[in-house]
Amino acid sequence: MRNAWIIAGKEFRSYFSSTIAYVFLVVFLVFTALLFFELQKFFVIGQATLRDFFGLVPILLLFFVPAISMRMWAEERKLGTLETLMTLPVKDWEVVVGKFLASFLFLLLGIALTLPLAIIVGALGPLDWGTTFCGYLGLALLGATYLSIGLWISSTTENQIVAFIGAAVLCTILFLAGVDLILTSLPRWLVPFMKGLSVGSHLDSVQRGVIDSRDIIYYLSMIGFFLFLNARAVEDRMGK
Repeated sequence: MRNAWIIAGKEFRSYFSSTIAYVFLVVFLVFTALLFFELQKFFVIGQATLRDFFGLVPILLLFFVPAISMRMWAEERKLGTLETLMTLPVKDWEVVVGKFLASFLFLLLGIALTLPLAIIVGALGPLDWGTTFCGYLGLALLGATYLSIGLWISSTTENQIVAFIGAAVLCTILFLAGVDLILTSLPRWLVPFMKGLSVGSHLDSVQRGVIDSRDIIYYLSMIGFFLFLNARAVEDRMGK
């Protein structure tokens, strides 16, 4: 894992070698702040809650996360540096995990920068910090799942726009698979499967403050599965 962390540090620093990372963070924070002040009705209902906030941030992540992951492998392929990277004395899985950790740390930075909004709500009323912690945990797990999907898509193409669109579409499908509007249009026997497959269905219980091992296992399994596909795509590219 030492090599993976070294790669993660290098990739994480590369985000800030240009203004792109700062633009992403600013745009993300502006949109979350706008949603926050638009949706939070605690002055009207007299309750300090972030429920609506945690309900809409996952939708923002459908676009923010693919923007983070789209360059990780696609740029390597476009510039022709993938072959050089894979000839270094590191294992394929260490490179895959390193890139995932770098993008995940960047995502966590963006999520952490929204904490002042929670502090504002907590200062105005008795905020349930346990549920708030679970809400942020859910965002981290959801974001990590989106990242693993985005990295896999990025490893299959050298076009960053294609990587962005592909990741956004697949993440959206997995998110909407558990929406009631979709479930009611499906055969009854298919509903449990679609709910179990949906990233959104597993997020709901976590954000209610219920940390179920089945939800944690689901997210970890999804992350592991798509990172495995990522590694396989890299191996196929290198002819291994």
